[in-house]
Amino acid sequence: PAAGPVPAVTPKMAAYEKRRAGTAPSGGQAVGSEAEFLLRSGVTAMVREALLKVLEARPEEPVSFLADYFERLVLGGPAATGDAAAEPTGPPQRLARALWYVSLAHHSHRTAFDSNTGAAYEVLGGGGRRRAAGVDGRLYSELLRSICQHGEAPAEAAAALLRRVRCRDHEAVPFDVFRYGVLTCFVLLEFAAKADALFAVLDGGSGAADARVCQAVLRALEEALGFGHVTQPRRYLEAGSRLGPDGLALAMDRALQERKLSGSMSREEFLKKATALFVAKVKPVE
Repeated sequence: PAAGPVPAVTPKMAAYEKRRAGTAPSGGQAVGSEAEFLLRSGVTAMVREALLKVLEARPEEPVSFLADYFERLVLGGPAATGDAAAEPTGPPQRLARALWYVSLAHHSHRTAFDSNTGAAYEVLGGGGRRRAAGVDGRLYSELLRSICQHGEAPAEAAAALLRRVRCRDHEAVPFDVFRYGVLTCFVLLEFAAKADALFAVLDGGSGAADARVCQAVLRALEEALGFGHVTQPRRYLEAGSRLGPDGLALAMDRALQERKLSGSMSREEFLKKATALFVAKVKPVE
């Protein structure tokens, strides 16, 4: 068959081929040189370590995680080495690093979340989980406040929750208490987000909903949450999900059938009432 037209060789292509020919006289030597370069430069070990970090942390956004990882590596940050004990000793830096760890994986990914929470505990404790002193109550409370600031939860609900799970500033916080507080804060944020989505159904995009309907939905939500305290905050989300569309529709119909004058309820008021139900179910730290 006739050969097609030969593409023109640009000066840039010629220069590239010349450099390539100079560094790799033969095909086998080229492959060997490339592998040798990767090993000599440490790129192979670097990429392998990065992939292991991704598997360990299970972040929700792996690409962003890798970008942050390599940025810290270029800047020479101790976080790139994976040694939590070598983290910066200043409280602001330690808090920022701990917040980064606990935010990597969603709490539903239990193994990854527990691993990341353990890494955050080591960073704040400055010596690992084997130390008897552990994390002090002041840093623990600061971390919980930082978590609650990154969501839709009303400030009143966050403050009430922190009062239930906090420790005194001078107290040593055991890891199980630390994990419980961190997990509860993240569940509060998710609960607030679900309540916000629920209100969006009630108000139809107007910004205000019928107060009778809102109160009926809140009563149904309280019944779904049940009574008493439990030690697993995730159960609050499971209980709330059992409310279901049928239960919501029934509660709304009953409310609309009541012949009472009704005003409106704002999104802020609804979120405050809904998150207050959640906080009331949280078991206080003793």
